[in-house]
Amino acid sequence: MKMIRIDDLGLFVRTAALGSFSNAAREADLLPGQVAAAVARLERELDLRLFVRSTRSLRLTAEGALYLPYAQEVLATLSEGQARVRGEDAELRGVLQVAAPSDLGRNVLLPWLTEFRTAHPKLQLRLQLSDQVADVFRDPVDVAFRLGRFDNASYVALPLLPGNRRVLAAAPAYLARHGTPDTLEALKDHHCLLYQLAGRAYDRWNVEVDGRRVVVPVRGNMVCDDADVVRRWAVAGEGIVFKSWLDVCGDVRAGRLQVLLGGAGDSLPLNLVCPHRKQFSPAIRQLHALLAQRLQPLLADLPRLDA
Repeated sequence: MKMIRIDDLGLFVRTAALGSFSNAAREADLLPGQVAAAVARLERELDLRLFVRSTRSLRLTAEGALYLPYAQEVLATLSEGQARVRGEDAELRGVLQVAAPSDLGRNVLLPWLTEFRTAHPKLQLRLQLSDQVADVFRDPVDVAFRLGRFDNASYVALPLLPGNRRVLAAAPAYLARHGTPDTLEALKDHHCLLYQLAGRAYDRWNVEVDGRRVVVPVRGNMVCDDADVVRRWAVAGEGIVFKSWLDVCGDVRAGRLQVLLGGAGDSLPLNLVCPHRKQFSPAIRQLHALLAQRLQPLLADLPRLDA
């Protein structure tokens, strides 16, 4: 019976996700030759060609693409088995790789993530803050915080705050200078602060009105690809922002921002996302329980649309 090394299987899966031996080696702190040797060893054990190699590219063969989901399933099953043997109450250890949006991660989640790591001293936390949406299949993350609705059935989500939504807000100083809009249509006459993702500025805001979504075209001369900067501009009185309540609730409570139009906005649920249910390790489940408890009170001041 042929013996397949689990490490080789893991390097094959990461090479397939990252597209090169060099990238997989960098992630695993190995040399590219070591990763290539591991994949070659796996190919010999399987008697299959998993990759088509050239000087400039590396892609899965048809057999490699067919084998990949089975390799992923084996690794997920082993991980789940290890977690269950240890039990939910066992001391958490190993590495937990977490991805979060910049504003939410830096200004809301950071102290609670630190608290969680402190409570589990043998657990290593690797936190990635970025407004680029983490690809939980390709990026080296175990779990990602995801705002908004998504239809990809491949993802499995643990709900954290389904009642969260975007709201319109501005600083009192801005409203004193330019007036307070009393309708959605009035936004066209205001300076709106725009968030940019993947080169596209979001200048068409979706707002829920009487159960339907209305697209509101807006304009503004200040655009940034960092959501935290957009919030800071709003606090500085530069214009109107359309952001997650989680991002602005602290500023609203402190009086730095004022919610507009009675809290009209767009549903924006917060979830913890994994590519597969078997990857919900004890560490992820315990992190979810802590954050669900900490986050829920933040919705207490969110204006009710039916008020």
